[in-house]
Amino acid sequence: LDVHRLFQTLGPIFRYDVGRSQVVSVMLPEDAEKLYQVESLHPHRRLMEPWVAHREHRGQKRGVFLLNGPEWHLNRLPMNRSVLTPKAAQKFFPMVDAVARDFSAYLRKKMLRNTRGSLTLDVQPSIFYYSIEASNFALFGERLGLFDQNMSSRSLNFIHALEVMFKSTGQLMFLPRSLSCWTRPQAWKEHFEAWDFISEYANSCIEKVWQELALSPHQDYSGIVPELLAHKGLPLDAIKANALELTAGSVDTTSFTLMMTLFELARNPAVQRALRQESLAAAASITEDPHKAISELPLLRAAIKETLRLYPIGSILDRTPPSDVVLQNYRVPAGTSVHVYLYSMGRNPAVFQSPERYNPQRWLDERLRFSHLAFGFGVRQCLGRRLAEAEMLLLLHHVLKSFQVKTLLQEDLKMAYRFVLMPTSFPLLTFQPAS
Repeated sequence: LDVHRLFQTLGPIFRYDVGRSQVVSVMLPEDAEKLYQVESLHPHRRLMEPWVAHREHRGQKRGVFLLNGPEWHLNRLPMNRSVLTPKAAQKFFPMVDAVARDFSAYLRKKMLRNTRGSLTLDVQPSIFYYSIEASNFALFGERLGLFDQNMSSRSLNFIHALEVMFKSTGQLMFLPRSLSCWTRPQAWKEHFEAWDFISEYANSCIEKVWQELALSPHQDYSGIVPELLAHKGLPLDAIKANALELTAGSVDTTSFTLMMTLFELARNPAVQRALRQESLAAAASITEDPHKAISELPLLRAAIKETLRLYPIGSILDRTPPSDVVLQNYRVPAGTSVHVYLYSMGRNPAVFQSPERYNPQRWLDERLRFSHLAFGFGVRQCLGRRLAEAEMLLLLHHVLKSFQVKTLLQEDLKMAYRFVLMPTSFPLLTFQPAS
């Protein structure tokens, strides 16, 4: 957020020093497009240092999120086929839909316990549970039971490990490892212990899937990881590494975007009504084939884009161009780290008319080239993009069909960057029957 103020002062491009290196910061779609145009077959990105440290120390293989170069490419191609293509999404959409329906039923059940016929709560923990449940089911074909009254201790420990991992990542990611080992030893201890549990959990899920497929090899689709194991396009250790990253990385991005979308719809009731009408009209078609949500809910997809414009979870895209590139009439030498700041792009009146206004319709009325970059761009776009889109689209579809979402809070939420961009506190939302 401090960088956003720098753009307002210095203009759409500036440079600063980090130790002996220089970083160029930009915030216009045209510059993101130029970076895309000079990308190589193996675009280089800055890796998440605390996560890399854990893999190296434990002697574990890294997945595509923590790789660069030819090894990244060898892992990425088979992962794309099982996770990112429309054909892959069509397979896991029904699994996510089942969890989204259960979430809606869970809210209704809680509402019925209230004599006032409504439900008011900080919905963030419940949405966090939903994201874990949906991701786990789509990845491994197994439900965790996070909407049950009596969750297993293993599920609770897994949730705790994810929370600790995200928190410690934010504490460690901006300091050199050599320094933070001395200044934040407790954070490193917690970080490694959390990753150890997440790793053990993911490996246990994969071992169970492996044995079941070995005993009954000819089964219907049962998730992303079973399909990867069945196709044998990657060695087992590479499947484990990529499943581990998808398990961890698919939770926070989805849950905070859902939270902020519900908040914006609560304080923009006219937009909410339009989305409800769209969802009700498409309900029968989506019940028959959940993947039709992609084509039947254009305004809801636009609402998710609008949320990510205002509240990009990962506020920076970084690239290291392999050749010189001209950005805003400045020649940026090859090998320079370039950061594209999505928060500043999304709130720039030169890019978006009335940027402070929550207006999903803008994405349907205008051709906004290289302006929706929340999932990155090019061959290094987010691997879990389709899964995240499925989780967000289907949960909002089922919630809006059944509930009105309201809030008394009309002011903007204060945001902070803690590994991901998130509100410093979560508003109370009230759910009432839509009818």
